[in-house]
Amino acid sequence: MNYTNTPINKIGKVVTGKTPSTSISEYYDGDIMFITPTELHSDYVVTKSEKTISQKGFDSIRSNTISGTSVMVGCIGWDMGNVAVCKETCATNQQINSVTDIAPEYNPMYLYYWLKTKKEYLFSIASVTRTPILSKSTFEEVLVPVPSKKVQDAVSNVLTSIDKKIASNSHINDNLQQMAKTIYDYWFTQFDFPNEDGKPYRSSGGQMVWNDELKREIPVGWSSASIVKNSLSTVIKPGVDFFGRKEYLATAEVNGTSISTGSIVEYATRESRANMQPTVNSVWFAKMKNSVKHLYLNAEMQPLIDSTILSTGFCGIQCTELSFEFIASFIESSYFETIKDILAHGATQEAVNNEDMDAIRFAVPTDNILTKYHEATRGMYAQISKNICENRKLTALRDWLLPMLMNGQATVNN
Repeated sequence: MNYTNTPINKIGKVVTGKTPSTSISEYYDGDIMFITPTELHSDYVVTKSEKTISQKGFDSIRSNTISGTSVMVGCIGWDMGNVAVCKETCATNQQINSVTDIAPEYNPMYLYYWLKTKKEYLFSIASVTRTPILSKSTFEEVLVPVPSKKVQDAVSNVLTSIDKKIASNSHINDNLQQMAKTIYDYWFTQFDFPNEDGKPYRSSGGQMVWNDELKREIPVGWSSASIVKNSLSTVIKPGVDFFGRKEYLATAEVNGTSISTGSIVEYATRESRANMQPTVNSVWFAKMKNSVKHLYLNAEMQPLIDSTILSTGFCGIQCTELSFEFIASFIESSYFETIKDILAHGATQEAVNNEDMDAIRFAVPTDNILTKYHEATRGMYAQISKNICENRKLTALRDWLLPMLMNGQATVNN
């Protein structure tokens, strides 16, 4: 295969992002995406951002914005080399170099996938004082070995088809999680679970009693408990069964409920933090403050359970088959994360321990309602888990194919 070494600034226009003045409130909370390195950890194509700017904010930094299909690369700190694509007119902050206005003889997705393999290289050419920085001028001169447009398109189509399926599974999971959250809120926050006649309990006059621990009314027959001391689950203690080699998942490998690839460790030489045993019907969350990382390990997650161990940065809750979805939904609730963050403490890294979590309390439903909730939501959680496992397989396939397609070891036939 013939390649032409082409500097990035010949492929497209390189733009370093800029942040609109934060002292002008009307520059923010508009309809235009403002992409930061956080979004470079998400799907391969960024379609939404945590922060947004207004048209006035956009106009204030217009020369630092991007449009059309653009390839964005983290260029400062330990996010350096993370890559994503944006297909809309938007802005990024100054930690991102983007290649925009890409010439028609180059496939933007081919550039994206080539850069995906160059994280270590980009680090090696960055200037380092306290923080690694990849300047615009250095980035512009990076040479990309470019094959014919036909080959670029063929390689991109194969890899994009895998990424589209991964993104589709992720979007399905987002919708399923939102559905489960809605049901949980309806049943266990508003207490409008179906009564014996199938009508919403509280709204239909269901009897409520005051609970001193929760400082609110709960349905008659219900009780209250803490997340670490209750009749539905138990806290999982540190310790793992003997194994040869397994994948170690630190909290850094989990983002929300998405799971990336961990490191391979051996039993005898693993670090001390690699010491939590995943089990069927267990729920896990990161102990650290402002760290939303959840693992819901039901029977459909058996492949991950068998092949991984977890960090002690996670707290594990062992549930029963009936209580699994209820406990998972409680951990998923914004209430849980809010209280967890309030209780977190520590000099270097704020986190919660078991004593702290005894203050995180919830209303315990009757067995009848618990069973009904299990039946109503188990299909959702099962499908979420199947999609997560499939995405891990697809990611491994893509990451195996990617370097071989980029260096010509593997080619795409018509």
